Amino acid sequence: MAIEDGVRAIEEGMATDFRDRMDYGSYLDLDVLLSAQHPISDHHDEPLFIIQHQTTELWLKLALHELRAVRSYLDADDVRRARKGLARVKHVFHTITDQWSVLATLTPSEYTEFRGVLGNASGFQSHQYRAVEFVLGNKNERVLRVFESRPHAHELLAAELAAPTVYDAFLRHLARAGHPVPQHVLHRDVRRPWVEEAALVPVYKAIYEDTTTHWAEYATCEDLVDLEDAVQLWRFRHLRTVQRTIGFKPGTGGSSGVGFLRRALDLSFFPELYTVRTHIGS
Repeated sequence: MAIEDGVRAIEEGMATDFRDRMDYGSYLDLDVLLSAQHPISDHHDEPLFIIQHQTTELWLKLALHELRAVRSYLDADDVRRARKGLARVKHVFHTITDQWSVLATLTPSEYTEFRGVLGNASGFQSHQYRAVEFVLGNKNERVLRVFESRPHAHELLAAELAAPTVYDAFLRHLARAGHPVPQHVLHRDVRRPWVEEAALVPVYKAIYEDTTTHWAEYATCEDLVDLEDAVQLWRFRHLRTVQRTIGFKPGTGGSSGVGFLRRALDLSFFPELYTVRTHIGS
């Protein structure tokens, strides 16, 4: 159907009457979603700040949904579906990393004009991001006290604290596939944060030096590395956006700001998958 006078006609057969049908807005609950922005100030740029963080929370909800599924797939030795989920979460983090470029258009002068209305509200208090970190292995039981006033968030984090991580599930999958994963690793206290386990490096070295035999394991290792790189890039872009906007001021939640964010870059979900690279071929 041709465009006439700059107008694209509605094609015959397209639905236009939604009095008795579900439409796009009702399916997505847009009345609720688009009315969830409540600026406290009358500053022009506060909606940018709110929408940036709200959309990030939506993506984190999806990431957590996918990572829980990845853990289940690995428990069932369904590596193909697990790898698909890992790839999706990687792309989620690429997306929210790119979003920082929008917030970076907020200049220090503009942000200063409404930053005070945030009080102690801080991204550190994102229970979904904490849950993503927990399911990937960066567990910290002390964080739960931040959420004692929010029972749902506290319950969610307490459950993830007590649950095996994606990495635990992967290592158990490797053991079932015949790889010599040490028993003390398989039966570790999953409430503890993951720290590098030197005994795993020879396991990965054998996989990386015989990719023909161990292709599925090797490819999944690389998916995990891709995911960690994506999360680290998000962390770094967060740090740089904060430094660009507030310099070295303390964070609204009481942290040291940039210094606190920089220390997160020293956390690794899968450290042995980086260490093994030094030993491959030697």
